[in-house]
Amino acid sequence: MGLFSSKKEGGMMDMIRCDEQEFLIWKWRPVGNEVNSTNKENAIRWGSSLRIKDGEVAVFVYKQKTGVMQDFIEGPFDETIKSANFPILASIVGLAFGGGTPFQAEVYFINLSKVVQFSARVPYFDIFDPRFIDFGVKCAIQYQLLTQIKDYKEFIKIHRLANLTPTELNQKMKPVIDRHLKSLVINIPKLNNIAAVQIETQLDEVNIQSEERLKPEIEKVFGIQINNLSIDKIELDKDDEQYHKLRKLTADITERKTVTQANVEIDTVEATSEVNIKNLKDTQRINADDMEDRLAKQREEMQRAQKLQTEASNFEVHKLNIQTDAQKEILTSAANSLGEMGNMNLGGGSGGGMNPAGMMTGMMMGGAMGNQMAGMMNNMGNTMNPQNTQTPQNNQMPPPPPVTQYLLSVNGQQAGPFDMQQLQQMVINGQLVTNTYVWKQGMQNWVEAGQVMELQSLFNSMPPPPPPPMP
Repeated sequence: MGLFSSKKEGGMMDMIRCDEQEFLIWKWRPVGNEVNSTNKENAIRWGSSLRIKDGEVAVFVYKQKTGVMQDFIEGPFDETIKSANFPILASIVGLAFGGGTPFQAEVYFINLSKVVQFSARVPYFDIFDPRFIDFGVKCAIQYQLLTQIKDYKEFIKIHRLANLTPTELNQKMKPVIDRHLKSLVINIPKLNNIAAVQIETQLDEVNIQSEERLKPEIEKVFGIQINNLSIDKIELDKDDEQYHKLRKLTADITERKTVTQANVEIDTVEATSEVNIKNLKDTQRINADDMEDRLAKQREEMQRAQKLQTEASNFEVHKLNIQTDAQKEILTSAANSLGEMGNMNLGGGSGGGMNPAGMMTGMMMGGAMGNQMAGMMNNMGNTMNPQNTQTPQNNQMPPPPPVTQYLLSVNGQQAGPFDMQQLQQMVINGQLVTNTYVWKQGMQNWVEAGQVMELQSLFNSMPPPPPPPMP
């Protein structure tokens, strides 16, 4: 009896699946039965086959005395009904329904498809130009919505478990969407300070603002996720008389504004040109004044330089006079010393007659003094003629190398200075010997001539003494 009983009585094993093409929520019933046509359609046989496609979820609803309980089975799924697959069912039936005994449950399939497309149109409504609020222009909006059931449990709470098609859901959402889009488009001319006849140019702006305003409310009210909200077209009724009136007023204002702006730009250019010309003249005048001041300063500096040069020349003459007077005294003293040097006793004899060695030494010392006086005269000449003090870079001969000169200690008196040639002659004449004390610039003390390496060559070059006279 149980095996061949009618399907309306739930006596045979059933294939529980959804073959609908367009659905959001669909209640399963045995083949040939209408929804809720009999209570026994919910008597599902233990071991019936359940098939759930990918992108679907099956909801088993058990109405118990303790309340309504639900099992959710997500696809893909293709197995027989077992307590191991239905946790709530297992707790209800336990081991009592281990055979083919039916159990009471309603089965609903929910479409989790990623895209549920919804296209609609907001019919003509009036928008107003913020400058001419008496001229309403008819406007329509074409849009499409792509949605998806993401949280099916939340979706069930909002819409309950009843058959629901995408068209029925769209009809519920359309009034809310139309109201938001109309409010947004009406306020765009005022918010963006544009003419109402230019609303078609604000398509991108409307798209951005509509998604920001609509998405949170639609998802909250209808429990469905919005993947995309696109305003395809903002359309003005260009056959309407109000549109043409507003268009003409806007064109006249734009033309007057353009002319006014052009006149302002022309006036600005002219004023700028006048200012630039004035600035150019002022600049030229300032440059001329600056040039005159610079020339005057240059003349003053040249006069000051000439005056300083004249004063410098007078100072050199004055300095030369001072040097000349000093050199006169030096020459006088040198002459007196030269006369006394003839009486110098260099150990050649003790008599009171003429001393040839002293005369020779005096002559050599006099020559050295003459060289010194000649150098002093040259220095005076150079002072008088600054051109002679040019460097070798100006094609002048370089100064002669420094000459090494020594002072001699003769009988406790200082003599000299003498250069190397004079010292050589004094060695030959016997006036300079190895134990004669000498000194030169850079030496700390007086030293015997034989201990000075530079002077040793003078003594080594002495010729041997002459042979004794023949008897």
